[in-house]
Amino acid sequence: MIKQILSKLPKKLPKSDSSDSAKSDSGNSTTSFGNVFQCTNVGSTISSKLNVVKRVSSVVFPASMNAGVEAVDPSLSFKDVSNTQKQSLFISKLNLCCKVYDMSDLDKNCTEQDVKRQTLLDLVDFVSSGSVKFTEPAIAALCKMCATNLFRVFPPKFRSSTSGGGETEDEEPMFDPAWSHLQVVYDLLLQFINYNSLDVKLAKAHVDHAFVLRLLDLFDSEDPRERDCLKTVLHRIYGKFMVHRPFIRKSVSNIIYRFVFETERHNGIAELLEIFGSVISGFALPLKEEHKIFLWKALIPLHKPKSIGIYHQQLAYCIVQFIDKDQRLVSSVIKGLLKYWPVTNSQKELMFMSELEEVLEMTSMAEFQKIMVPLFRRLACCLTSSHYQVAERAHLLWNNEHILNLITQNRQVILPLVFSALVHNSQNHWNQAVLNLTQNIKKMLSQMDEELVLACQRKIEEEDSKSSDVAEKRRITWKRLEEAATNTQSAGNGSDNNGGDILVQVTSATATCSVAC
Repeated sequence: MIKQILSKLPKKLPKSDSSDSAKSDSGNSTTSFGNVFQCTNVGSTISSKLNVVKRVSSVVFPASMNAGVEAVDPSLSFKDVSNTQKQSLFISKLNLCCKVYDMSDLDKNCTEQDVKRQTLLDLVDFVSSGSVKFTEPAIAALCKMCATNLFRVFPPKFRSSTSGGGETEDEEPMFDPAWSHLQVVYDLLLQFINYNSLDVKLAKAHVDHAFVLRLLDLFDSEDPRERDCLKTVLHRIYGKFMVHRPFIRKSVSNIIYRFVFETERHNGIAELLEIFGSVISGFALPLKEEHKIFLWKALIPLHKPKSIGIYHQQLAYCIVQFIDKDQRLVSSVIKGLLKYWPVTNSQKELMFMSELEEVLEMTSMAEFQKIMVPLFRRLACCLTSSHYQVAERAHLLWNNEHILNLITQNRQVILPLVFSALVHNSQNHWNQAVLNLTQNIKKMLSQMDEELVLACQRKIEEEDSKSSDVAEKRRITWKRLEEAATNTQSAGNGSDNNGGDILVQVTSATATCSVAC
């Protein structure tokens, strides 16, 4: 009877099975892959223990990122796993690198920082070997890792507000303490974009407009090493992702507008212009209206800020590239230069004249004639500048053969505009080098057209004579006024009749003054 009752009770599990079940249950409490570990027999348990691939926590690798992907212990090396598992290990390592550390304190999380850097270097080596396949999960993981590490808010700028566009030529650059990690992340991103077998249609879903816009925001970094990496990355994105080109051009235009008309502070204008120097050279002909608007509304106003010295070389190159594409843009460019021509900043004036010489070397006769009158009125002021470097640079323009040829063929208009400035220099300028250059140009003009030079000389003499006569009349008038005022003061106690006579004299003198002046 008792045996029959005991036979109906459930049998106790073997010790080994129960222990494995307990381990499985404990695994379920900490991993998202616990179901995989539930073994139905001893053989499957042993095979799971022998497997090199280790399961990892869903806290580190979210399920949304690893949908359909087998997560692998990121501490493993790519050499230690099979080819089929390398893709999973690649994603696992990317997810591990999403952890960002405070690099300002070198003693904090030192071990974790070293592990992350080594993992990043492993990823770079793996991608450079060409073994990786950039599937949808891999692209998503890489873009997420890059965004987590790179896209950040910069600390407030404590530079002097008088420095203009952020970092100036005289200031020491500021270096990011996290550069040891950032540099490897940029290297990995660049290799990803340059990857030969990358599916651009698949990648553009993750390297989207938001991603590109955040990259552009990073150009305001005060670390020149980061801006240099960004320059290369953005240029590759522009070349590979054709769908993003209009958006990149528009976004860069907005950055320039904000810099010129609002803040006048940005650290990456030079790098952005360097990218666009290459972009402009690739524009198809005829130029689109969009590209001309970029020249007129973005590039030419960049001559306005005080900090132009930081990026002037790149700006001048972009301007020259536009003119090389379409010489009809010369008049617009020179008018823009004249609009923003500096009055009190001699260093900017020297930059403008250097750029002007480059532009004039590419100018045709028809375009030159459109702007020669306002241009040489401005150059006449430069010739007589009291700053010897400005005056010297204006004289040296005449040594350029192409510019001299343009002047020679339009000498009837140009010589009367500048000859008075040359005469003024000969009589009044303090610098001997400028005086010598002035004499050389006058001699050159006499050899070019002696009759015209003599006519200009006579006209200047006549104008000087007239101005002398006007000055003499003004002097006599003021002398009469002084005498009348003296007589009025001395006769203040006189009779009413005398006061009336004096009042008549003052009135007549005032009338004479108004006529003479």
